[in-house]
Formats: sequence, structure tokens, C-alpha cells
Amino acid sequence: MTILRSLLPVFIIGALYLATAMMVTNSYHQLLFTLVLVWACFGLAWNMLSGYTGLISFGHGAFFGLGAYATVLAQINFGISPIIMIPVSGLIGAAAGLLIGLPTFRLRGHYFALSMLAYPLAMVYVFDWLGYQEVTFPLVRENAAWFMQFSDPRVYTIIALLMLLAFVIVTRMVERSRFGMSLIAIKQNEAAAEAAGINTLEWKLKAIALSGGMAGMVGAFYSIVLLVVTPQSVFGMLVSAQALTVAMFGGVGTVWGPIIGAAFIIPVADILHAELGSSFPGIQGVLLGIAIVLVILIAPEGVFWKVRDHLARRKGGAPADAAATVEAAAAEAAYAAAGSAEVAPKRVISDEVILDVRNISKSFGGLKAVQNVSFEVRRGMILGIIGPNGAGKTTLFNLLNGFIKPDQGNVIVKGVEMVGKRPHALASAGVGRTFQVMRPFMRMTVAQNVKVGAYVRATSEAHAEELAAEAVRRVGLANVAGELASALTTKQLRLMELARALAGQPEILLLDETLAGLGHSEVGDVVDAIKSLADEGVTIVIIEHTMQAMVRLVDEFLVLDHGEVLLQGEPLAVTKDRRVVEAYLGKKWSENA
Repeated sequence: MTILRSLLPVFIIGALYLATAMMVTNSYHQLLFTLVLVWACFGLAWNMLSGYTGLISFGHGAFFGLGAYATVLAQINFGISPIIMIPVSGLIGAAAGLLIGLPTFRLRGHYFALSMLAYPLAMVYVFDWLGYQEVTFPLVRENAAWFMQFSDPRVYTIIALLMLLAFVIVTRMVERSRFGMSLIAIKQNEAAAEAAGINTLEWKLKAIALSGGMAGMVGAFYSIVLLVVTPQSVFGMLVSAQALTVAMFGGVGTVWGPIIGAAFIIPVADILHAELGSSFPGIQGVLLGIAIVLVILIAPEGVFWKVRDHLARRKGGAPADAAATVEAAAAEAAYAAAGSAEVAPKRVISDEVILDVRNISKSFGGLKAVQNVSFEVRRGMILGIIGPNGAGKTTLFNLLNGFIKPDQGNVIVKGVEMVGKRPHALASAGVGRTFQVMRPFMRMTVAQNVKVGAYVRATSEAHAEELAAEAVRRVGLANVAGELASALTTKQLRLMELARALAGQPEILLLDETLAGLGHSEVGDVVDAIKSLADEGVTIVIIEHTMQAMVRLVDEFLVLDHGEVLLQGEPLAVTKDRRVVEAYLGKKWSENA
């Protein structure tokens, strides 16, 4: 019921649209009313994959065309009604989506977009070669309604509107579920989503299957409306471009975007084609190109987001000013000026080894980033990994977290070998992770960001919300839980990322420069939050350059230099070791210590 209430404006606008369409008697204008709805549906289908995952597809004409040809050929060859073939075409589109997605999701960025373009273009030639250059639905006089051949074209508008409303409801259900949250997280930062426990490949395959299924159904209905199917009309470049354009123009990643885009672009394009098509062939393609350029220049995320952000700024909800952040170098200088390092009091730590790293190595070409690194982390310990820039610290984290596969060695978590496992599997095994460069999901609230991390342990949406609320409380962000991540300060973003990792109830936390970008007083707040987690029994491995804070925090240091272990031991011994001073700390540390 909550979803239906949120869509009340859509239903009201739909009712007004239908009432207007019912008063139109001109057959061309009636067709235009139907086509606006058809392309809005196709835009929503495209949006289900590209709008929510950020993987731009130029190939949705493949699913659209398969649905169209399946419907017309089924009636010609087997006498099957389009009423049956519309859902069957959805299944065909979904299957095609899975077959296309499995190999294509290995690619990223423009490589993915270009590879998707290949599929509908190939099908143009395949269907030409098969002899289906132009296929027409056979005219049915008896029981014409069963074959969706209506004398009154307004019936097609009613059906198209019902299909659009169904797609809108499905889209909104996805948006408000784990499915949609996972897709949005993938779009905003796929690495952070994977580290939070989201199996990104699985969710992308589900998205392309649903998207392809929706596109196949739209293609089936489109063929019924036009009665004639050609390879260019359903597989052509203009088809895929039109789906992309209506969604991008209106706003990607939202229910309203494709509707807004179709309501503006389709009437303008068709009227221009009708009026100027004979004098300027291809005028529709020109309009689509202009629309894409304008959107990229003026409103990269579309009209909907542009207007929403403008209204938010008028209400005082502007994103946090970047000038409010303090560079890490300033924080380090403040700490250096604070006097001698206060060593953390010795804590009682379990003898149980929770993380066992053995002879792990990784080379990139001739560069040996990590060489035969071995160490153990006991349950409840805070291990600090330090070393000069380029020592291999972040590469080591990526090896521990599954983002990089080592050339050799073992990563054993609670007695289980984890080498070769992907980051989401490490998250499921109890390994949480934050990043050196913050990776928030900017268009999500704090609570939603953290909820994404909770899914790896949650058994339901309510459970995920409960885990997220607890994690937000533990780091002290309960008062800003409803704020968008884009409006947070650097300190709040760092704490939010910490909460997102905590929401998955990890037994080991890998913190990569969590204090970077914080001011002097802010560092103390985050250090206190990390200490409280350790006191609650969370095992922590942290990379950090803010040494004055680190010696107050960690139980042991692991020092890396040129990818190798230089020394491991307690803070006092390590910070006084001559090799560590020469390689990393420098003479100023010795003078202040």
C-alpha cells in the first residue's frame, strides 16, 4: 500500500492522459498518444538496467526486436494470439538478457556500451538473411479481439497505459527493495558495493533479465500496434537510441524520468518527422542526438534530477561545501605539533588467530608490490600497517579483501582459505572494509548507505533496517541518519563508511586510512569510535599515516617497506627501531618522541 500511495501522482496523471486520449478522433494523433506510452515503457525497461546500475546499454533493441518478431511469427506460423505472446516475449527477452549479460558484464565503461551495440546490429543482418525483411500480421476478421486487432485505436492506448502503470509499479517495488538498493549501490560505486557484501554479478544479471523481459513485452505490443515488422524498425540503432534518450532526458534511475522524456521527445520527434521527414530524412535521429547533447551539457542526470536538486537547494539542502574539509597533511602537522606520542595501554588479547596471512606476493609487470608477506592477527587485536608511500599497504588490503588475486600465498580467515574468493564472499565470511578514497553512495541517505552493508547478514528488509540503525548509533550518526550522503562533512562520511562496514556484523575490519582528510579534533572522535569497536570485540587492521593517533590506538604495528615486512611488534619498540625511523618516521619523529 505504501508503494501505491507513493505512485498516486502517476495514477492521477495517467487518468487525465487517458481522458484526453479518449476525446481524440484523429487516427494519427491517437497513434501518437499510444506511442508516447510505448516509448515510456521501453524507457523504463532500459532504466531497469542502465538507469539503476550505470551500465549504459546501446543494445536494448535486441530484446525489443526479439519480442516483436516472436509475436508476429507465432501468429503467422502457429496461430498464437498476441495476448499469449506478450508475456512469452517477456520470457524470451529475459533469457536473451541472461545470455548477453554473462559474457558482456566482464567489460566496463564504454567497452560495455559498445559491445551491447553489437547485438541488435547483428540481428538486423540475421533477420534479413532469414528472409524476414518485412513481416505483416495476417488480418483476422473472426474473433479479432483475441488477436488484438481492434477497430477503435483508443483500445491500444488503454492497453499501453495499463502496461506503463504495471511497469511503474514493478520499478517502484524494485527501487524500495534489496534489489534496487543493490543496483543503486553498484551504480554509485561498484567496488564499495562488492566490499559491502553485494554479489554484483548476480544482481546485474537479475537486472538485465528483468530489463530484457520488459523490453521484449514492449516490442511485442509495438509490433501489434504497427502491424508490420522490419529488422530496422525493431532492431535498428534508432530504436535503442530512443529508449536511452527518453530515459536520459527525463532522468535516469527514477520512475519519472522515462515518462517525462517520452512525453516531450516522442511527440516532437514524430511531428518533425511527419512535417519535415520528406525534406530532411532522418530528422528523428537528429533530434535524438541534439537531446542527448543538451542533457549532457545542461542536466547530465536528466530533467527530473536537475529540478529536484534545484528545489533542494532552495530549501537549504545544498551539498556540503568541499571547503569544510581539512587536508590530511594539516591534520598530521597538528598532531606532530602536539608533542610526544602517547602509547596505547596494553590490552588483553585472545590467542585465537582469526586472520592468517602466509607468504603472500603480488607483482604488476616488473614491479613487486607485495613480497612474501606473512603475519597473524589475533581475535580482538588492533593491528596497524604502516610504511612509506608505495610500500604496498593498499595492495595488501586488496589482496586480503579479494579485489586482487595474489600470485602466491594464502589468506586464511577463521581457518578457511579465501584466496580466489570475490569481495562479497569475504564480506559474508566476516571481513568488512573501508577505503582510502571515500566511496559513499551520494544519492542515498546515511541510513540507506549503511543498510546496503547490512544486507550481507540481514534476513529481511526489517532486519536490514534494524542492523543499519544499530551501526549508525554505534558510530554516533543517529542525528543525521536521514541526511543525504552528499550533504555530510568529511568526518561524517568517514564514520558513515565505518557504519556501513559494521552493519554487516564483521569479525574483522580492514580500515584504509580512515583518518585521512580529518582535522585535529575530528581525528580524536574517529579514533575513539574505533577504540570502542575494539572494546566490543571487533578485530581491526588499519592502514594510517597519522602516527600520533596510531600509537594511541594499535596493539601492534606491521611495518612494510618496498612490499616486504620490515618489522612487526608493539608500538613502543617499533617506533624506536632505527630501521623504521630511517625508512618511514624520519628524524623529526625521534626528536618529538
